[in-house]
Amino acid sequence: MRIFVNRSILNATRLISARTVATQATPAATQAEQKWDLYAGVLVERLPIVTKTLEPLEAKFKQMLDQIELEKSLKSNHELRKETEKQQLELLKAGKIDLDSEALKQTAQDLEDAYNEEYARFKAAPRVTEADQKNDIQSLDRKLEETLVLLVEQKLGTKSHYLLPQGLHRKGESMRQTAERTLKEHCGDHLQVTFYGNAPVGFYKYKYPVDARTGATGAKVFFFRSVLKESSANIANNNIKHQWLSQEEMKNQLHQSYYQSVSQFLL
Repeated sequence: MRIFVNRSILNATRLISARTVATQATPAATQAEQKWDLYAGVLVERLPIVTKTLEPLEAKFKQMLDQIELEKSLKSNHELRKETEKQQLELLKAGKIDLDSEALKQTAQDLEDAYNEEYARFKAAPRVTEADQKNDIQSLDRKLEETLVLLVEQKLGTKSHYLLPQGLHRKGESMRQTAERTLKEHCGDHLQVTFYGNAPVGFYKYKYPVDARTGATGAKVFFFRSVLKESSANIANNNIKHQWLSQEEMKNQLHQSYYQSVSQFLL
């Protein structure tokens, strides 16, 4: 009787162990069967064109530093020349020296007056451009104090979205090569950028709708950072729908989960 009970307990233990292993193995097997498409995304930044406008406290601090610099700095060559010429003029009036007329043909004061006249004619370019006034988000000539990021319209499933340029990885390419090809396909040859390196700076993944899956569960996107060259033109093809947005504008434009991933590598 005791042997029968022991055998029953042993069989039950083996059955429970087998079911536990099968239960634990099922999610792992399912995960292993999932296939993901690999994409390379490109972050294209147009860096600020002008320095930021100083805040009131910053302006006050700068004014204080300028005053300290003025009080403690040595006299410039122009100031020394001006003092020397003033002394020579006083001696000349007193008849103590005789200077050639060519010596004082163009004095330091004459130069200073010419400089002041030229400065009075100078007008700085406005920080608020025509593109700012028209809110032309396709123009690079806007928000000169901020960094702008390129978004292009892309179709995901049946809907179109504004995203960072991204393209499917091809066999034989490095992810950096995929990023370079993707940018050229989306934006043409006029847009010239410099990539920062071969390693991605960010990552995002999303699942395809069930009815749109054709073998892959979803996409994994690896983002590469690049900066627009100073000599680069804007996207020339008018058929390419694109936007140059600041970080605050991107927050309102992009899907929340996508923006949260992208914002991790925005400066």
